[in-house]
Amino acid sequence: MEKKILSDAEWKARLTPEQYHVLREAGTERAFTGKYYHNEAEGRYFCAGCGAELFDSGEKYDSGSGWPSFTAPVDGDAVVEHIDMSHGMRRVEIRCASCEGHLGHVFPDGPGVTGLRYCMNSASLDFKPHGEDK
Repeated sequence: MEKKILSDAEWKARLTPEQYHVLREAGTERAFTGKYYHNEAEGRYFCAGCGAELFDSGEKYDSGSGWPSFTAPVDGDAVVEHIDMSHGMRRVEIRCASCEGHLGHVFPDGPGVTGLRYCMNSASLDFKPHGEDK
């Protein structure tokens, strides 16, 4: 995957203040406030920072957590994992493999075959309905 490297000034010019906080400063939007939390439309989710394809609506489910949740990314190479020791706990942070933007965290309490819950911030995502997702 080709890496998308921009300067801090370029990221600030490209992203909204909320997107910048989440994607570049590893921030978290408040639970139940994200625009994609209740999105039930069929389509694909892309990185709001660089446009890389990340998740399909077929893997999205309501985890009750307050953030859009998925059982798996569209491709294992679309995201990278990092250990996050902030807030006095050990978590697995998920970043976009292309631009290294913070997306959210993955937890081992999800449904289905993977048993994973990719808990993402809406601010880190863009959504395109099927047919517009290319």
